[in-house]
Amino acid sequence: MPDFVGAVDQGTTSTRFMIFDHDGGEVARYQLEHHQLLPRAGWVEHDPVEIWERTNSVMQNALRSGGLSPADLVAIGITNQRETTVIWDPRDGRPYYNAIVWQDTRTDTIASALERDGHGETIRRKAGLPPATYFSGGKIKWILENVDGVREAAEAGHALFGNTDAWVLWNLTGGPSGGIHATDVTNASRTMLMNLETLDWDDELLGIFGIPRAMLPVINPSSHPEAFGRARTSRPLRNPTPITGVLGDQQAATVGQVCFAPGEAKNTYGTGNFLVLNTGSELVRSSSGLLTTVAYQFGDDPVVYALEGSMAVTGSAVQWLRDQMKIIDDAPGSERLARTVEDNGGVYFVPAFSGLFAPYWRSDARGAIVGLTRYNTGGHLARATLEAICYQSRDVVEAMERDAGIHLDVLRVDGGVTDNELCMQIQADVLGVPVSRPVIAETTALGAAYAAGLATGFWRDTDELRSHWSESRRWEPQWSEEQRAEGYAGWKKAVERTLNWVPVD
Repeated sequence: MPDFVGAVDQGTTSTRFMIFDHDGGEVARYQLEHHQLLPRAGWVEHDPVEIWERTNSVMQNALRSGGLSPADLVAIGITNQRETTVIWDPRDGRPYYNAIVWQDTRTDTIASALERDGHGETIRRKAGLPPATYFSGGKIKWILENVDGVREAAEAGHALFGNTDAWVLWNLTGGPSGGIHATDVTNASRTMLMNLETLDWDDELLGIFGIPRAMLPVINPSSHPEAFGRARTSRPLRNPTPITGVLGDQQAATVGQVCFAPGEAKNTYGTGNFLVLNTGSELVRSSSGLLTTVAYQFGDDPVVYALEGSMAVTGSAVQWLRDQMKIIDDAPGSERLARTVEDNGGVYFVPAFSGLFAPYWRSDARGAIVGLTRYNTGGHLARATLEAICYQSRDVVEAMERDAGIHLDVLRVDGGVTDNELCMQIQADVLGVPVSRPVIAETTALGAAYAAGLATGFWRDTDELRSHWSESRRWEPQWSEEQRAEGYAGWKKAVERTLNWVPVD
């Protein structure tokens, strides 16, 4: 058997290919960013062709940098930015429109109309999701209604939909020459179109959105030896390599953090934050603004469900300090600047650039910086930005405790922002529980590799995967209960100031 597993990690700002050995150790990686297209306020798009070209390039360069050939890979897994919507012509592979990114808010009127027309409860009950701009269903509907010819093409069977996993998979397995149009249960659960109990596309939900079933990919388990075909068209993979795992990025991070038992949770800190709590085979319906979703399904085993709290703007708020405000030169500069002050100086920053996601789900909210006086400096704003990441996570943790009746003993963390040690200390202080970072912080790609390797027998079972996890750093809470309560009360007041800013029909 070959010695390594590869993973495509197609994210919001970049695409990477990582290669792992049997111990879960990183052997090689290569990463490329893609352009963020912002044609109007609230609109966020990507070029699907650029994403596919980047995927080809990173696979080739990662193998080269590791001195490996395709024959060294036992399998490939795919993980991806969820909800980002691509619709393309299967006859030539041409996208009908740019990919509409999960952060995009143009479908706010569609989401509002779903609630107004009484469909909200049906969507929550069947799909586990609230009608919101976040999910794929509204994006598909918008393209069908606003891009000339797409509705007709879809009705004629000449338009395919996919989140970026399905787009990459279709191209990787042949594209117009027999590419496989498939997804997994985790990505399908992010569309507002899949029934969480049947694990299939739901005719009533399709009717609500006006989406032809023929557009949609086949739904498979997240890990399977045959379901996703073989890589055929990518230049470095002329020898077909089986693709045996597909997971949405946050579910992949859950697998990479080996959160396989009910009650185990992880928080990924990237462009946004995503806190996922394993609820086992039990489908827990949230009454506190969380998402009921699929965590993973391995082969023929029963599906594992999760509660998720999705926060739209966390790490991207640091990017905003760098790119728009220009008060830091790079992401690590946020920590250096924040360390110039002892606290936030009374300043709170609620980065509701795309409205507020969990647990509020308020598309009428917009970003606000409150509490400013002449005393405040850029250091206070940088500190408030890091605190905003942590307070949003506390909002979600408290909602999870209400819904699932559990209290976290420790929070496992991963993603790029975990390199910011001040931010992780603030997170422990804000939550009042330890925060634990693993040796391999980029657990999203690792989770996709785990799913692929399990399907081929490269790894025996989840117990073997658990044995590979180890902690690199732990942060213990340092704030008093009084500090914690006072800080959170200020955050909640700041959130109130962001609401009802944009009228929503």
